[in-house]
This record gives sequence, C-alpha cells and structure tokens, in this order.
Amino acid sequence: MKFKQFVPIPLMIGVLAFGIQVLDQLISPVMPPAGNVGLSWICFQSWAVYFFSGCTLKGGIKAFISYGLGIVVSILIMTMGGATASVLGFCAVPLAVGIMACLAIFLERNDWTSCIPALFIGAGAFFAFMNYIPGATFAIASFTIMVYCLIGLVFGWVTILLRSKYEEKVKKSNQS
Repeated sequence: MKFKQFVPIPLMIGVLAFGIQVLDQLISPVMPPAGNVGLSWICFQSWAVYFFSGCTLKGGIKAFISYGLGIVVSILIMTMGGATASVLGFCAVPLAVGIMACLAIFLERNDWTSCIPALFIGAGAFFAFMNYIPGATFAIASFTIMVYCLIGLVFGWVTILLRSKYEEKVKKSNQS
C-alpha cells in the first residue's frame, strides 16, 4: 500500500479517537459517580483489548466477559484483603492478590473466559477507579467501567470494520 493510500487509515483512527472523547464528554455528566471528569481512558484500554483479542466479534465478547471477571476478582481481592487486614496486616492484600491471581488463571481453561489479559486490564481499571475516583463503590465502579469497556470494544470493532473495507477497496483499485 502506497503512502498516499495509507494516509486515510490514521485519519480514520484519529476521527474515532475524537469520537470517543466527544462521547465521553456527553455521557460523563450522567455516569456515576457524580462529578466525574470523564473516563475515556477505560474506552482506550478496551479498544486496545479488542485488537489483542483477535479483532473478531467472538474475541470482543470474550474480552468483555473477561474484563467483567477482572472486576469480580478485584472485588474479591479487596474484600478478602479488608477482612484479613487486622490479622495479616501488611500481607493481607498481597496474599489476597496472589490467591486470586492464581485462581483467575484457571479461567483460561474455558473458551469464553480465556482472555486473561483482558481480565488483568479490567482488574487494573477497577483498582484505579476505586483508588482514584471520589465516591466510588463496587457497584458504581463495576457499572461505569463495563459501560466504558463496551464503548471501547465497539470502537475496536468499528475500527476493524472500516479498515477492512477500506483496505479491500484499495486492493481492488490496485489490481485494476
């Protein structure tokens, strides 16, 4: 593909990234928790997750499931760490993380829960949300993260759809 033919691809990605930011600014005032200043970073993470999940609808669904499982694992870690902190002190959370990370890897044995990178990214998003977003609760964080995750995955799907159609068009024009 010649450079001139390639230029529309990064422009398309730029327009989609612009779209995520516009969408974030439109929905953040109505997304919990009140007063959040936007969470498009979650969209951008899950957009990338779509790519390393195979760029297919099935891969996107698996990524969405695993992202959600990352949240469940995080809630279990925080609950377990909090419940054992008075006994285990400094080691409570590291032990909870170690146990849950070990158990989470068993999810790769099932086709629909096998996207372990998405699980860890979902867990990271949840921990970031809970630690840095004022007013966050398990329910608010879970709901909001999954909405933004879905937006990012849809943008990943749209990216592949548009790019594939464009590259097919370029290929046909180069053959003629």
